Amino acid sequence: MKRIMTIIGACLVAAIGELVRELRCFKVTHYTVTSRKLSGLQRARKIIFLSDLHNYCYGKENEPLYLAIAREKPDLILVGGDMLLRKDESSYDHTVKFLSRLPAICPVYHANGNHEQKMKERPGKYKRSYRVYKSELEKAGIRFLENESVTVFWDNEKVRITGLEIPLRAYERRARNRIKAADIEKKAGRAGDAYEILLAHHPAHIKAYSDWGADLILSGHYHGGVVRIPGIGGVIAPDFTLFPEYSGGRYRLGETAAVVSRGLGVHSVPVRFLNPAEVVVVEIG
Repeated sequence: MKRIMTIIGACLVAAIGELVRELRCFKVTHYTVTSRKLSGLQRARKIIFLSDLHNYCYGKENEPLYLAIAREKPDLILVGGDMLLRKDESSYDHTVKFLSRLPAICPVYHANGNHEQKMKERPGKYKRSYRVYKSELEKAGIRFLENESVTVFWDNEKVRITGLEIPLRAYERRARNRIKAADIEKKAGRAGDAYEILLAHHPAHIKAYSDWGADLILSGHYHGGVVRIPGIGGVIAPDFTLFPEYSGGRYRLGETAAVVSRGLGVHSVPVRFLNPAEVVVVEIG
């Protein structure tokens, strides 16, 4: 019995140590995506995807995070939302400083998550201003995509990047599978013949995003499922869904590729286990 208790105690100490480590560190995760639409590319393009920082800070002024991004030498940086935390007691000043440095690396496009969207749509409820947050980042050269699109050309191949904001009620668990491609079309217009990159924060509606015509979906929101079980995936979503289908990683829906970030920060329940925070790198060729 003493030996068993010793083993259990050692396992608990190791688990607590891993919890602490994962709250202080992040990793860089690489994915490769190919598409027949981009067969004319003369070289692959590299996208950095950032999501769910929630005002978290790695080291002084997020310098380790900035350097990890810069080392990748990306062609684009896409921000998938929830970079701030809507709680009044959480300052987004260091988040703004960090994001404002990124346009020196390459073009940066920012879509909103539910935290930014709530601050924007319900300004009277929060002391901190979404308008100020957006204004400061726009001054730094970051382009916001709020149910808007921008077209870029890679070796004469047309690529369209769209930032989608679904209704806030669509973040509720009972709304799962109620968002359809037609709803997305009403918000952000029709998909075209370009290679379509869709920044859509909530991964529960990935099938609708694919039906709309997205070639690459970039989502976050689920924080990797908080705790991950090897071979199974994330355990619980922010809406308390157990074992969410798209908790984090790369997925394929027909011709559509989807990458769901496990996020960079935490909120409410500050826990990560076997689920390190991540900077996502997507190489497209």
